[in-house]
Amino acid sequence: MAGNEEMASLEESFRKFAIYGDTKATGQEMNGKNWAKLCKDCKVTDGKSVTSTDVDIVFSKVKGKTARVINYEEFKKALEELAPKRFKDKSKEEAYEAICQLVAGKEPINVGVTKAKTVGAVERLTDTSKYTGSHKERFDESGKGKGKSGRENIVDTSGYVSAYKNAGTYDAKVKK
Repeated sequence: MAGNEEMASLEESFRKFAIYGDTKATGQEMNGKNWAKLCKDCKVTDGKSVTSTDVDIVFSKVKGKTARVINYEEFKKALEELAPKRFKDKSKEEAYEAICQLVAGKEPINVGVTKAKTVGAVERLTDTSKYTGSHKERFDESGKGKGKSGRENIVDTSGYVSAYKNAGTYDAKVKK
């Protein structure tokens, strides 16, 4: 079978794809969407001998009856199922090693991710140092937003009478 360091990188690839796109994922289990992405990104699916339908069928075959995810052991079984289909000219063991080499060390590819541009008008409009009026009050000197305290006048309700706006000014009004 494959070498020990190759198995470690295979498991690392499994974890990276398992957490891709899911903030609550632990990396211990992979869903069908991420399994399909792994097969596509690592070139396990070639469109001829292994299609996306084959990938979905293998996922359904190796997962539990009511489960929606696969663990690392089931992931290795799924690769074993796909290996002879992908590499028809090799023996079962050679095909499994070849498919492990395709997956090992890989991570999800972010295709079509839009990057924010700050040019021209966008840069001028987002520069908080140039804000005036009430908008200027919403940001501190570094340009970081103040949150709710920048948007609303927060009333001090710590006095004897609730919502009394002039707390501490009685002595100034009434001189003895």
